[in-house]
Amino acid sequence: MSRVRTRPTRDDTRDKLFEAAARVFEEQGIGGASIETLAAAAGFSRGAFYSNFTSKDELIIAMLENHVEQSIKRLHELLAKHKNLPDFIDALKTMDRSAQDPLGRSPLLHMEMILFVARAEKRRPELAKRLRARRKLIADIIETTANNSGKDPVLAPAWWGAIVLAMEDGFRLHRLIDPETTPADSFLRAIGDLERAIDAGSV
Repeated sequence: MSRVRTRPTRDDTRDKLFEAAARVFEEQGIGGASIETLAAAAGFSRGAFYSNFTSKDELIIAMLENHVEQSIKRLHELLAKHKNLPDFIDALKTMDRSAQDPLGRSPLLHMEMILFVARAEKRRPELAKRLRARRKLIADIIETTANNSGKDPVLAPAWWGAIVLAMEDGFRLHRLIDPETTPADSFLRAIGDLERAIDAGSV
């Protein structure tokens, strides 16, 4: 009796390409990685790559989009369990990050891919869409936790989202450059300090 072979789904193929691309990009850099290398690292043919993506640029944009989607889903699930900002921040500190997508696990790769997309003006609108989605996520968290606490945000949630996201990216970059003076929890500590300063009327 012959065994029935099951073909991987499109989502399975994309996930394997994302994981393989992350490894190859970290080892060889984005510019030096060929499509043949990316496909081989995932255990696929060049044809399998092109059945999912038309180019390396499209793969990278899809990885960024997947990262944003996974972040939004994960943080909304966390927000459903932790209604106020201090509890939400504490939950973020203890969240299991081992199951995150490749860009969530590798801040350096995340920054490299953002810069790669940003270098070409024609790619920037795609990057801007992800930036706005991340800002909106933070704004939603701020607005929801403020409402649950019976407080009005000091600033408009959308502007808070822009400020907080800039802080997150800044601390991520500082952590890569100078980890000795930038602890891994610097961003969350800063958010906690800012929240306490606002409550105390210092901001």
